[in-house]
Amino acid sequence: MKWRGVFTLAKVVACILATVAVIAALAWSQVQPSTSTVIDEMAGVGTASGARAGGADWTEEDWAIFEEKVRFAAERGLADMEPGEAVVRLAETFVGTTYEPGTLEVMGPERLVINFRELDCVTLVETVLALTRFVRDQGEEALADPPAARAAYESHLTALRYRGGRLDGYASRLHYFSEWLTDNEAKGLVRITTGALDPAVDPEPVRFMSEHPDSYWQLADPDVREEIAVMEARLGEEPNRQYVPQDRIADVADRIRNGDVIAATSTVEGLDVAHTGFAVWRDGALHLLHAPLVGRSVEISERPLPERILSIDSQDGIMVARPVEPRR
Repeated sequence: MKWRGVFTLAKVVACILATVAVIAALAWSQVQPSTSTVIDEMAGVGTASGARAGGADWTEEDWAIFEEKVRFAAERGLADMEPGEAVVRLAETFVGTTYEPGTLEVMGPERLVINFRELDCVTLVETVLALTRFVRDQGEEALADPPAARAAYESHLTALRYRGGRLDGYASRLHYFSEWLTDNEAKGLVRITTGALDPAVDPEPVRFMSEHPDSYWQLADPDVREEIAVMEARLGEEPNRQYVPQDRIADVADRIRNGDVIAATSTVEGLDVAHTGFAVWRDGALHLLHAPLVGRSVEISERPLPERILSIDSQDGIMVARPVEPRR
């Protein structure tokens, strides 16, 4: 009886410790930052990171998915399609992929994260565009040399994700998606088409990160916090951002093409963009292919894009950019 009592007590203590561990994990998950300043509706800043802390190393599953996508593209001749059509075909293969917020927020120094298994709204856009570049520049034959293929894909991804295509610490990541658009236009990777869509001007400065440093563990470093503040000040000196207000999207939808990058503008003070995805035409209506909410997966929106934006309080319009042919 004595030993039975000790055993019972041990089980109780183990249960208590397990419960405490779960509570601590849940509490920790609430303070982790999202991938960038983009906030998916209902996901929010401070969501937990599901990314592994491995940086640019590839898991076997990542490589298998990458190889599968490249072979799919080769079989269907995506390298010879218009860039936007190729983007849509590749993006559709990710429908059903797990949505995971904060996939870039691994602990330690900033490094290139490769993750085909889980995507958030920004990494979906970057992953598909980088894959499209690889398919059109390297092609299926590059898979015969896996290290070189991985390096080539990493180069495409770095070019999209970091200012000037150079990874140089956390502040070099293109956190504000309006800058992501202008920087990638300057690099010849996309062409911003918002100006041809009867746009309005958003004069509000971006300052969300510097005003919410507790939402980003990287900003605990005062030097990084200063770099972000300087970046925000520089963006504030540039011409005002153009966007298509939500009540005009339906009127200009016919000028938006398959594969265009869609950035839903934010009503949150100091934040430029709330969500991202790709334009997809279905049955004569414009929809959004995107990674939507926590616990969901990549999907094509049920509602047409104009209706969807109108129905979400945190979004009030769109910016649009078109993938372009690689510079040879």
